[in-house]
Amino acid sequence: MTQIQHRTLGTASSLTVSALGLGCMGMSEFYGTPDEQGGTDTIHRALDLGVTFLDTADMYGPFTNELLVGKAIAGRRDEVQLATKFGNERLPDGTMVGINGSPDYVRKACDDSLQRLGVDHIDLYYQHRVDKTVPIEETVGAMKELVEAGKVRHLGLSEASAATIRKAHAVHPITALQTEYSLFTRDLEDEILPTIRELGIGLVPYSPLGRGLLTGAISADRGAAGEADRRRSEYFPRFQGEALDANLALVEKVREIASVKGCTPGQLALAWVLAQGDSELGVVPIPGTKRVKYLEENVGALDVELTSDDLAALEQAVPRDAVVGDRYGNMASIDA
Repeated sequence: MTQIQHRTLGTASSLTVSALGLGCMGMSEFYGTPDEQGGTDTIHRALDLGVTFLDTADMYGPFTNELLVGKAIAGRRDEVQLATKFGNERLPDGTMVGINGSPDYVRKACDDSLQRLGVDHIDLYYQHRVDKTVPIEETVGAMKELVEAGKVRHLGLSEASAATIRKAHAVHPITALQTEYSLFTRDLEDEILPTIRELGIGLVPYSPLGRGLLTGAISADRGAAGEADRRRSEYFPRFQGEALDANLALVEKVREIASVKGCTPGQLALAWVLAQGDSELGVVPIPGTKRVKYLEENVGALDVELTSDDLAALEQAVPRDAVVGDRYGNMASIDA
């Protein structure tokens, strides 16, 4: 296995993390049957390999993913850069209440997450979705108080617009923006990437494998495994009917390039995301998995070196606007 390097997120409030992170959501919800043991084994293997940047959120489960992560890192807290998120308010039965960015909720959510995780501080605390009913200055003001209290080390936003990022960063330095970014999702390149470059904010791409599409493991007849897998619902239009057929044709082109490079399609897609970072912009993707074998495959992407010709070939194989379907069936929660 490769020796995992580190990358730095942010400049005004910088956080050094492993060059590849681990998204933990699917261990508890959304992508098939929850697997606490598989998730725990995957986290332990990640830490052994040097993948120490772990990503969770209070809404995953809900609440159970933070408990899983907390148990898995017990005794190894010092090795971990721990990220969690608040803002998508849910009831214990899973009911979505809505997006909440009120200062009182920010404080309560943080205390609850600390308790579930069994830690005394969170390394990177994100607002999971922007509450359009609460000025971002008020939400980030409450998050700033958490930093001052020592409960949180660094602040992040998720799925925030360029304008919101600017307002938030003026209240307290934002270390990282987490948003969807992959060969299949590139809309942030217009306004958001130039903004975070200018402000010195790192990028943490989630779903860097297009929710599994870019791994080549999903097919039109088989799809994602299990009835509990939300990817097969209308919530994800790219996985439906003719859209899926068109997108799988793009994946086949990625597969062909990967074959020439001697890697898997997923490794090639991850290598492309990793290659978007440079000395001015730290980019740390957080592919999610609950299986050790997929974690190890993802780590292998760090050994895939892409030349300018490789990058050009990928641009030609997957033109930015070629992907069919919105990334969510309902984009109302995305700040624009």
